[in-house]
Amino acid sequence: MDEEKEKKRTIVTIYGQQYTIKGDASPEHVKKVADHLDRKMKEFKSRNPYLDTTRLAVLTALNAVDEYMKLSDELKDRNKQEKDEER
Repeated sequence: MDEEKEKKRTIVTIYGQQYTIKGDASPEHVKKVADHLDRKMKEFKSRNPYLDTTRLAVLTALNAVDEYMKLSDELKDRNKQEKDEER
């Protein structure tokens, strides 16, 4: 229960819906993430006006995970290169 009390609650609006996010991250970080997601959803909706909200959310999530995986792979490649150069 003590752990629950230490979690921060941040209210954000994403694509017109209000959410209360509970976690360890600072409210500033949570708002920054939510703002980015909101912008991305609106961007995809402008390009795909017939998508319903569920499909829009899935498309946005797929793109976010794709970006994450590409950046993660790039970071791994750079770290491997640096280790190889040290040898």
